[in-house]
Amino acid sequence: MTQRVLITAGAGGIGLAIAKAFAAKGARVHIADVNAEAVQAITTQYPAISGTVGDISKPADLDTLFANVQTQLGGLDVLINNAGIAGATAPVADYPLDTWNAVVNLNLTGTFMVTQRAIPLLKASPAASILVMSSLAGRFGYPNRVAYSTTKWGLVGFTKTLSLELGPHGITANSIHPGAVDGPRLQSVFEGRAKVSGRTVDEETDLAMANQAVKKFIDPADIAALAVFLAGPHARTISGQMFPIDGDSKTAG
Repeated sequence: MTQRVLITAGAGGIGLAIAKAFAAKGARVHIADVNAEAVQAITTQYPAISGTVGDISKPADLDTLFANVQTQLGGLDVLINNAGIAGATAPVADYPLDTWNAVVNLNLTGTFMVTQRAIPLLKASPAASILVMSSLAGRFGYPNRVAYSTTKWGLVGFTKTLSLELGPHGITANSIHPGAVDGPRLQSVFEGRAKVSGRTVDEETDLAMANQAVKKFIDPADIAALAVFLAGPHARTISGQMFPIDGDSKTAG
């Protein structure tokens, strides 16, 4: 069976690594992303990957997305809920309400709306899977990142509920919890921490590495390989689980 895969925020970072991994296994992949230039570049370069430009927190954009999924894929076997934003770096007492609302609206409500629309398509698949990208921050508290941590914890409960509701239909649902993922976004996280702590970016980097038993930041390709496995034939009875991939980190920060 050729898998049909939808990946939100699939035009960069972890999402793009997952898209490439599924395409390399022969899957047909559709990515959703707000970055029009990136979507155009990726879909031009990879014939197995199609794409839609849009914001998953906007119902009208989801109308377009799922119309395109039907046209391009003809159904759906795998949903990768990867879209999310980090929000501000600030203590709870100073955290801006508009930023809190923006993070909750995309990370939780957007993921809910995408999944709700995908469920009828997944029920029609003989072997469907939902993967939800949580975070190390979905296992620990995260000082100065309250909205991000709260939503990533919320996604765990969301995933577990999906597993219980959809398991009778043969649909698995699991969450993936990356730690510090190597790349430009990680650098911006360290810069944000440095502004709050008064330490240098290098000092924040050293502290992050000290937090891990395995002294290596996470390769997006490793997360992608885990996603391919969890959506594959040998993981059909693995559901409702949390999968950390974080070098055995002790805290989120």
